[in-house]
Amino acid sequence: MLRLEGLTLVQGDFRLRADWTVPAGTRVALIGPSGAGKSTLLNGIAGFLAPQSGRVTWDGRDIGGLAPGRRPIAMLFQDGNLFPHLSVARNVGLGIRPDLRLSAQQKAQVAEAIRRVGLEGMDARRPAELSGGQQSRAALARVLVQRRPLLLLDEPFAALGPALRAEMLSLVDGLCRETGATLLMVSHAPEDARRIADSVVLVDEGIAEAPVATAEAFDDPSDRMRRYLG
Repeated sequence: MLRLEGLTLVQGDFRLRADWTVPAGTRVALIGPSGAGKSTLLNGIAGFLAPQSGRVTWDGRDIGGLAPGRRPIAMLFQDGNLFPHLSVARNVGLGIRPDLRLSAQQKAQVAEAIRRVGLEGMDARRPAELSGGQQSRAALARVLVQRRPLLLLDEPFAALGPALRAEMLSLVDGLCRETGATLLMVSHAPEDARRIADSVVLVDEGIAEAPVATAEAFDDPSDRMRRYLG
């Protein structure tokens, strides 16, 4: 279970508050206006931004004192963060060991992750030799080999067309169901939230509101949600 307990994040003059719980295995969409703090919230959970107050706990354990790499979290950023000089296999392998000194078993894990995201046979290609969708798949494979129970997506598929974005979201949905991972996904598209999310968090006016069931959030929206949706 992920718990944000009286969490306050501050960047310059911007302040964001959150106080809610997400059960393990839940898929949550974070939506709201541009600049409202969705990415800020993910950065606070991941450890890239220290809170001014409050705690982030996972399964009852305060993870606030842990460095980002030691938290039970895998994060996929907007640009995928692939290294252009490395092959797909080596980019994925970074998710296991940054020095890429992989054992035979770890190399097998890399190959399996590449297969599961549909890039079998492309292990030796570099990012420039891949389409945008294939690059997204490679970045997702690197997240997969980390085997973390909490997955944070900061709009990694925003640059993809609607059909390809839907395909990638379906892939993420299937992987989360298979592994039991908890998902927090930033999105500006209500249709993406409807496709994959169990619940929705509206981030607006300095508050990340408590999760609401997806159907309820859109079919019977609050006044604040209605203003965002137009």
